[in-house]
Amino acid sequence: MAAPRSFVMLETHTLAEHKPQLGEFGFAGDDHVVPYEVAPLDVRGRTVQLGPMLDAILSRHNYPEPVARLLAEACVLTVLLGTSLKFEGKFILQTRTDGPVDMLVADFSTPHALRAYARFDADRLQALTAAGETSQQTLLGNGVLALTIDQGAHTQRYQGIVQLDGTSLEDAARTYFRQSEQIPTEIKMSVAKLVTPGPAGAREQWRAGGLLAQFLPQAPERMRIPDISGGDGDDRELTDHPADNSWQELLALLGTIEPTELIDPTVGAERLLYRLFHEHGVRVFRGVPVADQCSCSREKIYGILEGFSAQEIKDSTEDGGIHVACEFCSTQYDFDPAEFVK
Repeated sequence: MAAPRSFVMLETHTLAEHKPQLGEFGFAGDDHVVPYEVAPLDVRGRTVQLGPMLDAILSRHNYPEPVARLLAEACVLTVLLGTSLKFEGKFILQTRTDGPVDMLVADFSTPHALRAYARFDADRLQALTAAGETSQQTLLGNGVLALTIDQGAHTQRYQGIVQLDGTSLEDAARTYFRQSEQIPTEIKMSVAKLVTPGPAGAREQWRAGGLLAQFLPQAPERMRIPDISGGDGDDRELTDHPADNSWQELLALLGTIEPTELIDPTVGAERLLYRLFHEHGVRVFRGVPVADQCSCSREKIYGILEGFSAQEIKDSTEDGGIHVACEFCSTQYDFDPAEFVK
């Protein structure tokens, strides 16, 4: 077993301020995606704990608990992937299925804005809940998971499609990386409610966490190691290199993660990474903040309504006005139809 190495925290303190020690430096905390690197294993990734931001998104819509859990995982997956973008743009996760939760949408705009919503059939959901059948596979049913990268106007969107056929979001994400990116990738996610005391009594708050790890070797010989499928070498070449179980070791380490560790605010992202990788040495970079922030605005909706015909304006008028509610943030915008008389 390798001798323990020091835990390295970058861009947190200067030496003049304080010599960082585990438990004393400034943890990123909730709603920050923390990038990390484990050089001896050629592993890089990101981890996150979502707290107040996620609770605000889910509480705003007052989703039933099974739906909230699904959308929370979609949010975790979206911020883990979206914060990797190195350009101005969007990362969009969307499901389209035949299950009672027939649509999930999580939309991340660089550098930090997340919005999300779910669409579901209340009657079907109630029937399944009464029967105790609320697994992800049952709620989602069959359909597709689409992961879209949008770099803005005058650019072509990139979209990866994964079949959802009785699989979880976690499994579908693994399939996406195996098929589309061809990068060995492991993802762990967890969702729960945290009960906290307060002046008005106990309060439930949604929390979620996730960790993504990818095998990204620099050395050509490590790209063809026997424990990684899909390498670029043939069988003869594989036998020319010594066995390297780095990826299998990584999977074994991640297999020790308890679901509570991913969401426990007393653990935190950096402490969890230390627990996992202290024997190899783990480099942790400054956390990337994410925020509950919708891109809707009165001006944008006005611009859309301006393009309506007179008949469409008439059809959109109800009780003497035009009322538009954003599906993401639930903000309602009211307009006078006279503003659009042509």
